[in-house]
Amino acid sequence: MSGHAPTDATTDTFAPSPPELVCLGESMVAFLPSRPGRLADVPSFARAIGGAESNVACALASAGHRVKWVGRVGRDGFGLHLVETIGAHGVDVTAVGHDPHRPTGVYFRTDEDRATEAHEVAYYRAGSAASAMSPDTVPYDTVADARILHLTGITAALSADCLALVRDLTAPRPGRPLVSFDINHRPGLWRDGGAPEVLLELARRADLVFVGEDEARVLWGVRDPAAIRGVLPEPAVLVVKGGGEGAVVFERGATSAGGAEFQPARRLRARPQAVRGPGDAPVPDTVTSVPAPRVDIVAPVGAGDAFAAGFLSATLRGLDTTARIRHGHLMAAAALTVPGDVAAPPRRAHADRLAALDASAWETLHLGPGWTGDDQEGPDRSGDDQEVRTP
Repeated sequence: MSGHAPTDATTDTFAPSPPELVCLGESMVAFLPSRPGRLADVPSFARAIGGAESNVACALASAGHRVKWVGRVGRDGFGLHLVETIGAHGVDVTAVGHDPHRPTGVYFRTDEDRATEAHEVAYYRAGSAASAMSPDTVPYDTVADARILHLTGITAALSADCLALVRDLTAPRPGRPLVSFDINHRPGLWRDGGAPEVLLELARRADLVFVGEDEARVLWGVRDPAAIRGVLPEPAVLVVKGGGEGAVVFERGATSAGGAEFQPARRLRARPQAVRGPGDAPVPDTVTSVPAPRVDIVAPVGAGDAFAAGFLSATLRGLDTTARIRHGHLMAAAALTVPGDVAAPPRRAHADRLAALDASAWETLHLGPGWTGDDQEGPDRSGDDQEVRTP
């Protein structure tokens, strides 16, 4: 997936093109149950990978983007499996650290909906190699050449060193990549109760923020998208996810054509604050709401990371806001219709055709297992008539 460009016109020496996007965070080996039920009753598990940031990296690389994943793994078999598997998706893994003293994290989960009490996850990540990430072990230069840097609140919760790293990477500085930040609140990681303040601080330093309505209610006591924007006025783009209902995007100063002015670019950011126009009045947002398609869910995991990947892919391509949201929904649908956390995305032409549907056709879209056409032969692999259904 990574392109190459000559470093000197007079020689045959080549260097990799810089990544479009860097994802930084912990990846773990995930063990998926062989059948529904309590962890105590599941007889066997299938090995996979899991981790919000590496999920996004894999999806974007599979969609044709140049992506680098930055993390740390143990110098063990699980760490080797992670690096090889993520690299096999086309992700640049050359910046991954290998810690000889700390293990790679692993976890086991049931296949029930994460929002239900029946869902169980058993994490074995305390003291993991990833928890030792810090400004010393992950220099800023590791991420500085990307157009977009994608982070999540999970990394900030792993350790004090990890929080220091995320603060360092989101600090205003010349040439900083556009920072994408997914709140990704995991209550079990925030045992000191500091999540509301820390996640709010980090989100306010980002350019693009993803947050679920359910997360905002738990963290800050607000759920309505407009109220969430009131809590987070600083990001240029705020994506409020409503699960199966859809998503609402707030863009400051965006054009009526769908926010074409918001482009990934290096720039010097002043102290984050709400942008104001003439007379010190706040610059109004453009607000775009797009419903989610109907999806026959196979496993209710990985959708949030996939949505972020689809939205970021469309952002890198300069698509308008409605298309960005629709591509987020489509990538989420790909994740929801497979058993694991990482799904092969639909071919770009296939996704573009669906994202370009008129409003009435989009609202009747019904996606089931196999809709991406991943099992089809040939380079087009679209399979529209067989894989996409409308009522």
